[in-house]
Amino acid sequence: MSETPLSIRAELLDAEDGLGKLRDRFTLPPGVVYLDGNSLGALPAAVGDRVADVVHREWGELLIRSWTESGWWTAPERIGDRIAPLVGAAPGRIVVGDSTSVNLFKALVAAARLAVADDPGRDELLVDATTFPTDGYIAASAARMTGLRLVPVEPAAVPGALGPRTAVVLLNHVDYRTGRLHDLPGLTRAVRAAGAVSVWDLCHSAGALPVGLDEHGVDLAVGCTYKYLNGGPGAPAYLYVAERHQAAFDSPLPGWNSHAEPFAMSPEYVAAEGPRRGRVGTPDILSMLALESALDVWDGVSLAEVRAKSLALTDFFLECVDAYVPPGRVESVTPTAHAERGSQISLRCEDAAGVMAELVRRGVVGDYRAPDVLRFGFTPLYVGFADAERAARTLGHIFG
Repeated sequence: MSETPLSIRAELLDAEDGLGKLRDRFTLPPGVVYLDGNSLGALPAAVGDRVADVVHREWGELLIRSWTESGWWTAPERIGDRIAPLVGAAPGRIVVGDSTSVNLFKALVAAARLAVADDPGRDELLVDATTFPTDGYIAASAARMTGLRLVPVEPAAVPGALGPRTAVVLLNHVDYRTGRLHDLPGLTRAVRAAGAVSVWDLCHSAGALPVGLDEHGVDLAVGCTYKYLNGGPGAPAYLYVAERHQAAFDSPLPGWNSHAEPFAMSPEYVAAEGPRRGRVGTPDILSMLALESALDVWDGVSLAEVRAKSLALTDFFLECVDAYVPPGRVESVTPTAHAERGSQISLRCEDAAGVMAELVRRGVVGDYRAPDVLRFGFTPLYVGFADAERAARTLGHIFG
């Protein structure tokens, strides 16, 4: 490969990158540029040995004793406290377990119950009209269950759609298709001023940029851990409940694990205190402890530095695309303004599925969203500027 001004610049930027050394905390295949961490994060290097220990020693030798001796029982809250600083929450406000969809259902129904208890006249659930489809499906089901009317609204139009009938508002912090970052502080303020309850989906923001759940007064939030948090395929999700709502949080899925006395096996349900109210059944220990080990990669990492590098990477990638790809072949659908951009770049083009397949064949792994979008996720912990330059150059070769 002959050097170009951009490839030389990439080398210099990588040499100056304070987060560049963190790549050693991950296991990545040689020769591959991995830009799909917004779908599945890379494998942290320590996870394999940790999982082997859980399987062979904690499960294989200690057996059921590990619920207490190895701390299995307290894992959902303990790991929640590990995630908390990554989303701007204090300890005791996050519980880990179940999938994002299940946690979203808990959050939406509980939010509706909170809102209607304060004002029975509230009968609308506003949902992000551009949301990930499953969020829409869950919202529709929660609306049917609680007697609310589902109202799809573009995020920017939410302030104008709020009113005395609004009970709950469900929004995505970052749009999964375009990478657009929505105004969590401003929209949360507007929802709260209207007397409604906010529920945020953080799947595409947690671990990529500061969130500030406590600081901005978010009511409830959910998120996955297998994207920028690198927890592994199917890793358990998490549920955030603001401290002010914990005593009244009424989960639609009460289970023995969220009972105040789970081993009393009482026929009457009494909810536990704090985030344990978000638990349902027996925790998924193998994947949960893999996630706990994965979170070690965040030791000593500044989210402000992660965000700064994310923006620099995505800016540089767009510059390289402009330089290498013939005019008119791709169109960015990701906002150029930093305040409106997550940690991905989405490009629209003809035959996007075929283009992505060819990129993967050439060692650049992103992903495709129908009908015409190429998505490239930039995980600052292990993606460098040379990766961004090579990805854009390879894209240019395909269109050349």
